[in-house]
Amino acid sequence: MNPGPTLGERRRVIVRVPATSANLGVGFDVLGLALTLDVTFTFEPANTLVVTGYDGDGTPEDNLVWRSYVAACRELGVAAEALHIHEDSSIPGSGGLGSSSACVVAGIVAAQLLAGRALDRPFTLNLATRIEGHPDNVAPAVMGGLVSSYVDEDKTVTTRWPVAPHLRFVCLAPPYRVLTSDARMALPSMVPMSTVSWQVGRCLAMVSALASGRASEIRACCHDRIHEPYRAPLIPDYERLQEACLEAGAITYLISGSGATMLAICDGDAAAERVTKAAVTAMPELWIRTMRASERGVSARLEVLA
Repeated sequence: MNPGPTLGERRRVIVRVPATSANLGVGFDVLGLALTLDVTFTFEPANTLVVTGYDGDGTPEDNLVWRSYVAACRELGVAAEALHIHEDSSIPGSGGLGSSSACVVAGIVAAQLLAGRALDRPFTLNLATRIEGHPDNVAPAVMGGLVSSYVDEDKTVTTRWPVAPHLRFVCLAPPYRVLTSDARMALPSMVPMSTVSWQVGRCLAMVSALASGRASEIRACCHDRIHEPYRAPLIPDYERLQEACLEAGAITYLISGSGATMLAICDGDAAAERVTKAAVTAMPELWIRTMRASERGVSARLEVLA
């Protein structure tokens, strides 16, 4: 446990949270993956609340990091102190890489360390799930790796797997956003029983395939029937980028989260480079990065200021 603050001591907390990709095709609202792109948040005591480094609208009091910090302080039974919160993020604004989950997790973790507590991952995960409303992004942000998750009453239950180290995840973000609310509204209210069995079998197979890294297994089980057929039309460039990436050798091509970011899974660096070149040729204005699966979830350190 971190020692509690002493009188007159000023502390700074630095929190690093990985970007995440939810669903991975057939794992709708169940699977999530941590990626090797971190968002860094700095929390320092201040006379009044200041939030910098983010592109959102609204007052500092409306900021999701701050609101998550306040919620965690309430759960911990400590007073929320005025802070200067700075966000350093290269996650694009198109949506689909867990930017809101990173904010939620960071605020909860900062509250623990500033209160003199150690990082409690179960506490962080359960509270983050309550704030976000679902665990598919927050679970890998907290735990790292490939995570399946569900909520049992007030507890988030997770299972974590490593991902084959040679797999590469080429993330493609167009210069526009798909709102999560719109992506939810596009989904059917009911699906046939045959679709459910199709999906469950392939979801289980996808976990095994990502752990083994065998391209043939990933390719065989990656085809979703629950959300991607309904969400793809919300992304105007989905089809042409899918065609370009698959022709260049991607194992599969998926919507990351609810979009608009997309994900091409590749077998090694050479394949990822070919896919990147093909995607940029098809759409030069893309934000595009090649990442690995991150086995590290949220991390934080406490510094005592002079």
